Amino acid sequence: MIKSLLFISIAPIIIVALYVYIRDRYEKEPISALIKALLSGIVIVFPVVLIEGLLLGLNSRDEGLADALFDGFIVASVTEEGFKLTAFMVLFWRNRNFNERFDGIVYAVFIALGFAAIENLIYVYKGGYSVGMLRALTAVPAHALFGTVMGYHLGNARFYPDRRGYHLFLAFLMPFIWHGLYDFLLMSRQPLLLLIFVPLLVFFWINGFRKIKELSSSSVFRNDFPLRNNDDYSNSSV
Repeated sequence: MIKSLLFISIAPIIIVALYVYIRDRYEKEPISALIKALLSGIVIVFPVVLIEGLLLGLNSRDEGLADALFDGFIVASVTEEGFKLTAFMVLFWRNRNFNERFDGIVYAVFIALGFAAIENLIYVYKGGYSVGMLRALTAVPAHALFGTVMGYHLGNARFYPDRRGYHLFLAFLMPFIWHGLYDFLLMSRQPLLLLIFVPLLVFFWINGFRKIKELSSSSVFRNDFPLRNNDDYSNSSV
């Protein structure tokens, strides 16, 4: 049983990781760098759990919409997305392997998947197979999609220095909003708000796949993709 729960917990992580790795078709990242990204996502679980516990102690716990807002946006989203962004900036912002925009998505998603792996193990071992199957279709892809939107803007920030501040701001703001909405709708336990959850998740998928396709298709390592003047990465500063 333990092996089955472990498989259900880790399988969606592996599937999403393989998908992103395959989409990085023109200049793949070193396996060592991808493992470092996954491990960094695992490591940040520990300070995140500590800080989330402290923040939960500040709330009134009346189980209303105000609690759901606080828990979704402040406890979960600010803390988790903040640490993911910090891990990226410390480990990969100046990394020599971060040499095109799509790499921002790759590293941000792998950090998110490392975090999601530990979170998934905890929830699945507590809740069993049904929780594992549900999270395989919702929570794990959601973390990857939050990483996608973060990495999309980090890629643009890294290689478009004239718009760096704008994209760095969006690299936190957008996953913060997406993650906060995701958790708030679930935590609200309000039927009307829960009805919004499925179309919101569909929006996340569509938007995330579009960002992946856009940056993958515009890789500077494509032999048939001519660089435009504003895509000349050799002129970008770090």
